[in-house]
Amino acid sequence: MEKDFVQLPAKQVMLAMLGVMLAMFMAALGQTVVATAMPVIIADLGGFDRYTWAATAYLVVATVAIPIVGRLTDLYGRKVFLVLGIVVFIGGSIPAGMSQTMNQLIAFRAIQGIGGGTIMAYGFLVTADLFPPEVRGRYQGLISLVYGVASVIGPTLGGVVTDVLSWHWIFFVNIPIGIPILLLIIRTFPPIRPEVQNRSLDYLGMVTLALSVVPILIALSIVGVPYAWDTPQVIGLLAFGLVMTAIFAIVESKAVAPIMPFEIYRFRVVAIATVVAFLAGFGLYGTIVFLPLFFQGVLGASPTSSGGFLTPLILGIVFGAIVSGRMLAKRDGRFRRQALISTGLMALGMYLISTMNENTSSSMAVGCVVIMALGLGGVLATFNLAVQNAVPFRLVGTATSALLFYRLIGGTLGLAVLGVVMTHRFSARVEETVSDAVRVALGPGQLDAIKDNPRVLIDPAALDVLRAEFAGTGTEGVQMADALLGTLHSALAEAVGDVFAISVVVVALSVVLGLFLKVSKGDSQSRLTTSSPGV
Repeated sequence: MEKDFVQLPAKQVMLAMLGVMLAMFMAALGQTVVATAMPVIIADLGGFDRYTWAATAYLVVATVAIPIVGRLTDLYGRKVFLVLGIVVFIGGSIPAGMSQTMNQLIAFRAIQGIGGGTIMAYGFLVTADLFPPEVRGRYQGLISLVYGVASVIGPTLGGVVTDVLSWHWIFFVNIPIGIPILLLIIRTFPPIRPEVQNRSLDYLGMVTLALSVVPILIALSIVGVPYAWDTPQVIGLLAFGLVMTAIFAIVESKAVAPIMPFEIYRFRVVAIATVVAFLAGFGLYGTIVFLPLFFQGVLGASPTSSGGFLTPLILGIVFGAIVSGRMLAKRDGRFRRQALISTGLMALGMYLISTMNENTSSSMAVGCVVIMALGLGGVLATFNLAVQNAVPFRLVGTATSALLFYRLIGGTLGLAVLGVVMTHRFSARVEETVSDAVRVALGPGQLDAIKDNPRVLIDPAALDVLRAEFAGTGTEGVQMADALLGTLHSALAEAVGDVFAISVVVVALSVVLGLFLKVSKGDSQSRLTTSSPGV
C-alpha cells in the first residue's frame, strides 16, 4: 500500500512549483530559440543541407527521453531526475555555444534534448506530486502557460540575442538562467519517491525503445526534404524502426520492471487519452507549421506579422487549458463532459480553418484559429488530469509522460503526411490551371521550379525578378504575371485547405473517443487515501 498524501507547507509547494515552471520555461525555449538564429549559424558554420537538424536533433532525442524518464521517476523518485535534467541541459548548452562545425552543434543539441526531454517529462506531471486531485485543475494551466509563452517568445528572443550579442549566446545564456533554477529545485523540491516492489533497470527496453523511435522520427523528419516516401533512405529507416518496435514490444512483455509497462493501457482512460494525444499532436503541429504559410502565401502577410498570428493560437491553448482545469475543479471532475466540449471546439475550429481561402480576412482567420486553440488547450488539460486521477501513483510518471510522447509522435507523423499532401496538391493544381501563354513566357523548366519552391508568394525579391522577366516578354507581360500569381495563390489556398481538411477528420475522431472517457469520483478519492504521493 502506498503512502497517504502528505500536504507540504504552502510556501514549499509554491517555491517548488515555481522552480519547475522556470525549468520548463528554459527547456521549452530550447526547442524554438534557434529558429531565427539558424540563418546566421549556417552562414558561420556552413552545412546548409543540415539546416533543420539543430532543431530536429533536440526534438528527436527529447521524444525518446520523455517515456524513459517518466518511468524512471516512478521507480527512483522525481527530484534526482529533475536535477539531472537541468544539469544535462546546461552542460549541453556550453559546448553547443562553442561549436565550430554544424555536426558539432547537432551533436550537442542532441545532448541538450536529453536534458530538455527530462525536464518536460516532469513538468507535465508536477501537479500530481504537489497537489491533491481535487485542486490540480487550478494549477495544470500554469504549466501550459509557461510552455506557451516560451514557444511564443523563443524565436523573437533568439533573434534579439543573435543581433545584440551573437548566436553563441542563445546557448550560453542558459548558464546564468539555469544555475539559480537548479539551486531553487535542490533547496525546495521534496524528495518524492513512489513505493514499488522492483526497481531494477530495464536496459534492454531503453535500448530497443531508442532504436525503434529514433529511426522512425528521422524518416518522418526527412520526408520531402530532401527525400521522398519511396526512397531507400526513408523506407530503410521506417522498416528498421518498425522491426525494432516489434522487438521492443516483445522485450517489454517479458521484462520484470519494463521501462514502458503495458499495464498502463489496461486503464481505459490511459488508452483513450494516448490516442487523443496522438490525434491532437497531429492537428497542433500541422496548424503551427502551415498557418504561417497560409498567412504569407495566401493572404500576403509579412513573415513578422504571420509569426504574430501564432500568438492567438498559443494564448488560446493556454486559456483553454486554464479554463478547463478550473471547470473540472468546480464541477467535481466531470471529465467526459469537459472532454466532449473541448474536442468538439477543437474539431469545429479546425473545420473553420479548413474553409479559409484567399478571400478570408485576417480577423476571420484569427477567430477560427482561436476557436481551435481553445478546444485544443482544453483537450490537453482534461485528458492529462483524467490520467493522473485514474492511475495509481506508482504509474503517474509513466502514464503522464506517455501522453506527451504520443503527442510528439503524432505531430511528427502529421507534419510528414501533411507536407506531402500539400506539395502534391499545390503542384497538381498549378499544373491544371496555368495557361499555355504563361508556360511559354516562363521558359523551359521554370514552372516546375516554381511548383517545387513558390518563393514568389513569400519573397518580395523573387517576385520582383519574376515580374521583370514577364515585363521583358512584351506588353502583355504584366497581365500574365498577375494571372500566374493569382493561380499560385489559389493553388496554395486549396492545397493548405486540403491539409486542414485531413486534420479535421483526424481531430474529429477525438470527439468520438471522448464519449468513452470515464473517470469516476471514486478514482480521485482513492488517490487521496491510498495512491497519493508520499514525501
